[in-house]
Amino acid sequence: MGITRTLDVDEILARQESGELKRHLRGRDLVGFGVGIIIGTGIFTLAGVEAKTHAGPAVTLSFVIGAVVAALAALCYAELASSVPTAGSAYTYAFATLGEVFAWVIGWDLLLEFALGAAVVSRGWSGYLANLLGLPSQWFGEDATVNVGAVAIIAVLTVVAVLGIRESAWLTNVLVVVKVSVCVLIVAVGAFFVRKANLVPFIPPAQPSGSDGGVLKQPVIQAGLGLSPSVYGFAGVVSAAAIVFFAYTGFEALANLGEETRNPRKDLRVGILGALAVCAVLYIAVSFVLTGMVPFTDIDAGAPLAAAFDSVGQHWIGALISVGAVTGLTSVMMVELVTIGRIGFAMGRDGLLPKRLGRTHPKWGTPHLMTIGGAVVIAVLAAFVPITELSDMVSIGALSAMIIVAIAVPVLRRKRPDLRRPFTVPFSPVVPIVAALACFYLMLNLDVLTWIRFAVWLALGLVIYFGYGRKHSRFATPTVAEPGPRS
Repeated sequence: MGITRTLDVDEILARQESGELKRHLRGRDLVGFGVGIIIGTGIFTLAGVEAKTHAGPAVTLSFVIGAVVAALAALCYAELASSVPTAGSAYTYAFATLGEVFAWVIGWDLLLEFALGAAVVSRGWSGYLANLLGLPSQWFGEDATVNVGAVAIIAVLTVVAVLGIRESAWLTNVLVVVKVSVCVLIVAVGAFFVRKANLVPFIPPAQPSGSDGGVLKQPVIQAGLGLSPSVYGFAGVVSAAAIVFFAYTGFEALANLGEETRNPRKDLRVGILGALAVCAVLYIAVSFVLTGMVPFTDIDAGAPLAAAFDSVGQHWIGALISVGAVTGLTSVMMVELVTIGRIGFAMGRDGLLPKRLGRTHPKWGTPHLMTIGGAVVIAVLAAFVPITELSDMVSIGALSAMIIVAIAVPVLRRKRPDLRRPFTVPFSPVVPIVAALACFYLMLNLDVLTWIRFAVWLALGLVIYFGYGRKHSRFATPTVAEPGPRS
């Protein structure tokens, strides 16, 4: 059927010299992008939501579990990104190792992950802006019928993303400095207000979930074992880990910038692993301080950190946190919009999406059509869909992508043992296998409804692939699509 046809690695490497995308990024820009996308909703929103609904104070442990799994996956990404630096990241890696249909599935998953991720973050941004400026809840935050604030920020950042990668990097780096400073401030000041009573019991006893969703709102692993729906306890910690894993998923966005990095073989691995390490420490420290300051049952789901400092009389810190959250979440959306453009660009270049999406703007050198199209979808989702519904889908999309990346590492080693690898995963194939299994286990701790939605998304993707992508693939046409304008 030809659905397992693969791209030649040498051809992928040759694309780096095409000049379709402009090479403006340095190592420090990649670190900025990495921290910019990873630190966001996980600290400013999800930590509080998951502590309140699933894990209690042990949400800190959930972040540790998420960090370990993310680190295993990051090792795999680092090897592939430094060996085959290209736009499209996991999509291209799958195309070079497992075949076209797997590449399509992973590209489709990545579009889901980053589109929903940007929608989640834009809604969190809107909530913090409302908290900071006292804006009306009917237009801003989680209680809004139509979240106007979320739509507005997506529109503004889309303009920046289309104007150029250098402009996007500059804005991201400025925002990251503000965001990291605020995170350090949260830990330094909040530590004085941590109360032991708020951390005991660290893992609250398991109890019935009280959810009206029945089996659909139950983690797949609980439903499969015939267990009653429950929250808290160790099962709640793992369920929260599966959701807050979303907070770590940004590091793979860096792998999409290989064709825009001046020294990708060196800088990509440093950016991926370095950014993840810094962010894991900040996540764990901030979540511990948050749950130590406020009883987990009293955490505010809309703006948990700002409300926590307000509750201990530190209103000036609460206001500063809202400023940090607004600027920090802005950087997350910025990187996600950039990433969506690059994934769609790679898929369009290969013919699996319309070839026009695989072209760049003649002046700005960005995949403008894909960026704008993705932004429209994100804005619609952000306007109407609550954070909790979106974040679960982001996690399952990210985890499935990381499984494919982990598998691709030993496969590519077998197919191309001669390939130059500036960084190698230690103890391969053991570490990649463990990474894949760990990701799959976290997927099993997401609820049944999330899996059903994911299955529908995959089914829709396969319909598009067999109806369009397979027929228009670069392998199905006599000539390869012409490259976009060179810069």
